[in-house]
Amino acid sequence: MPRRKTVEEASEESELSPPPVDLLDGVQAVAGANGHAEDGDHRPKKKRRTKETISAVGAGTSLRHSEAVSSGPAKKLAIKRKVKAEVKEEVEIDAATEDRKVTPKKRRAPKRQTEEEVQVDDDGEVVEKKVKVKRKSKAEKEHELTEMPLATRTVGHKLLIGAHVSAAGGVHQSILNSVHIGANAFALFLKSQRKWDNPPLQDDHLTIFLSRCKTHTYDPNNHIVPHGSYLVNLAHTDKDRTKQAYDAFLDDLRRCEKLGIALYNFHPGTDQCGDRPKAIAHLASNINRAHAETSNVVTLLETMTAGGNTIGCSFEDLRDIIALVSRKDRVGVCLDTAHVFTAGYDLRSPAAFQQAMESLEDVVGFKYLRALHLNDSKAPIGSNKDLHANIGTGFLGLRAFHNVVNEPRFAGLPLVLETPIEVRDDNGVLVKDEKGKEKEDKGIWAREIKLLENLVGMDVQSKEFLDLERTLARKGEPERKRLEEQIERVREKAATKSKTVRKGKGKNDVKVQDRIASSGAESSLSELDE
Repeated sequence: MPRRKTVEEASEESELSPPPVDLLDGVQAVAGANGHAEDGDHRPKKKRRTKETISAVGAGTSLRHSEAVSSGPAKKLAIKRKVKAEVKEEVEIDAATEDRKVTPKKRRAPKRQTEEEVQVDDDGEVVEKKVKVKRKSKAEKEHELTEMPLATRTVGHKLLIGAHVSAAGGVHQSILNSVHIGANAFALFLKSQRKWDNPPLQDDHLTIFLSRCKTHTYDPNNHIVPHGSYLVNLAHTDKDRTKQAYDAFLDDLRRCEKLGIALYNFHPGTDQCGDRPKAIAHLASNINRAHAETSNVVTLLETMTAGGNTIGCSFEDLRDIIALVSRKDRVGVCLDTAHVFTAGYDLRSPAAFQQAMESLEDVVGFKYLRALHLNDSKAPIGSNKDLHANIGTGFLGLRAFHNVVNEPRFAGLPLVLETPIEVRDDNGVLVKDEKGKEKEDKGIWAREIKLLENLVGMDVQSKEFLDLERTLARKGEPERKRLEEQIERVREKAATKSKTVRKGKGKNDVKVQDRIASSGAESSLSELDE
């Protein structure tokens, strides 16, 4: 509450001349409008300064220019009279409000949602106005997430489509964030993915999470797929690094068990020892240890890209890991559409898509596929670059996702969006706010969920589909063009390097240098700027 300060009335012996009659009449009129402090009401009025009045006194400039006296001392007196009158006006209103607080039969007036701060110059002219919006309470925010969703969930749809939502404030908040975008499945981080040490799961968060799952009909066994920390590399053979990664991994699995979650997705890791089979064996060994210390969580190996020493960029990598896992019922695969595309698997035409699915079946086994990440790609096929794009705006294009949502074997699997939420206009240009920051809009996920649901059974030759395809492709064109040019520059640089090292080399030396140049180009492509 503002600090109270009594304002004394000027006595008859005061050197100050009384304020204008019409000014005091205005005060009485305002007070009377509140139902208190009218003429004849002699109740004592509590006096206090509000934030607005204090600002006016500090500036010493509340008097309008037309009311100011022309000479120096007289002008100061006039300003004091006006400030005093304003204090009286505001104090009487506040006193009346305070009277209402202590009157049991009358309800308290609703709080204002905004406050206005006015700054004036020496002539009394307004130079700046600031409107401060009252912050919503936590309860109000949570109520809006479910009662005013960006999209309504499609009940009974055969596809469980959602997005990776925020769990800021606790895992229980992820439920509301999923409802808000109209999702029937979702992913989340169970703790901070950017640090090793995290506080344990709170009991009250656990209770609320389970309660909200029931309230909003989310089945933790099938609809929720947490994502592992980016820091964890179970393939690292260093003893200390292994312990650090394993402890974090095991902690996540135990959190899943407490929350009743059956699926857990993570990145297989990278080969840091220079011996890929050894790194894969080490990874599988850590998975076996974690399975032995937990009961039922199924660990999902995510398909990767980037090439080089990254494990999981091919279906063969996944096959080799699964072969070494003892509990086959507790290991599976999460297919990321952008990752497999830039790793070289084409999904764009019906024929290419079916070929990729047949490869998955032949090499890994379709029975191991338990979830998908739905992302378009800013980078072209085979580029080994992990850059997610919004659905239909990347090199995969809308037809690839028409293939995905109409694949009957994906029905009932959690399909999770990891697409950007930066706002772009119809020409693909990023939209910025008044402060120059890029705008974000979670409504993008809500619209993409509905888009994907509507693609089921849609004719790709229909006007509706062709218009959507054209609009989305145009929006993503600037990013596709930028990445294409960047990739071409990297390849030209690698080709130049290859030609340089050929000079003066023997036949065997040339073969070695070709492999070095090719590896250098692949590494550079995987490190392109976003």
